[in-house]
Amino acid sequence: MNESYVECLVARKKSGPLGLLKALLMVLTVILILAGMVFFPVLIAGFAAAAGAYFAGMYASMEFEYLYVDREITVDKILNKSRRKRAEKFEVDRIEILAPIRSWHLDNYKNRQFKDTDYSSGVEEQPDRRYTMIYDGGRRIFLEPSVEFVKAVQAVAPRKVFLD
Repeated sequence: MNESYVECLVARKKSGPLGLLKALLMVLTVILILAGMVFFPVLIAGFAAAAGAYFAGMYASMEFEYLYVDREITVDKILNKSRRKRAEKFEVDRIEILAPIRSWHLDNYKNRQFKDTDYSSGVEEQPDRRYTMIYDGGRRIFLEPSVEFVKAVQAVAPRKVFLD
């Protein structure tokens, strides 16, 4: 059996507003818990602010892991380097094209309407390593895979995957 396995980890750009919200909620938590020692119902609001700070912190630091195994691409979200969540699973057979984000191969898809999903770092670097995947006719997914990852998918679907 000819199976290939490649994984790639991409860190998402740190979210400034979520980091600020986390800090603000932490300060609000301390104030409300101290005030809750005097007036009990305020203590409940303090615990709610603590929960909000926890979830804001989880989503402020996010990574994406791409995994290619046996003609399937799996994307997982890793929140705050501690919690893993399955984002999506893509079948290579349903991919229309996988090409660099500025590739001329994507010119035929410029005037079509797509539902966009971004699983990249969110940063445009030089050279730009992000890829666009047109999936199932109606979705455009942005990824930032390694060269080995793209070559593994290209070995299975050479007419759909381009390295430019």
